[in-house]
Amino acid sequence: MNPPPADWPRISSSIYYEADVAKKAIEWLCRAFGFELRLLVDDDQGGVAHSELTYGGGLIMVGSTSAAKAEKFPYRKAPSQVGGVNTQNMMVYVDDVEAHCKRAREAGAEITSEPETHDYGEEYWADRTYGCKDIGGHHWWFSQRLRSATPKA
Repeated sequence: MNPPPADWPRISSSIYYEADVAKKAIEWLCRAFGFELRLLVDDDQGGVAHSELTYGGGLIMVGSTSAAKAEKFPYRKAPSQVGGVNTQNMMVYVDDVEAHCKRAREAGAEITSEPETHDYGEEYWADRTYGCKDIGGHHWWFSQRLRSATPKA
């Protein structure tokens, strides 16, 4: 397998916010979750044509939706445009899930599940995870690995 382009992870994801929320959402994601803005490209309607936010080795792209873009990209919708539905949920590993949850809560994230340990047994792993919704209605999970699988002999 060839390496991905320089400064890009093997896999990244895009999420969309309504045009009047997209720039605020980018600022909020950085403040609440610790993302770092790498690139922001404005569109000609006051929204976001493209952006890149990094977290550790991961990268998400954030864009805005609008009536003008709907014809070309009908599959790009913000949760608020489809009754709050999310067709994917973002999951991010963090170093300290308790501190991360506190930071997100203080920034206004809606905590949908408090930090809880999920132990899948010695053959698998144990994580401490919380869930939340961001200001655009996207669902996120943040986890801290507590124990990795025990290698089989």
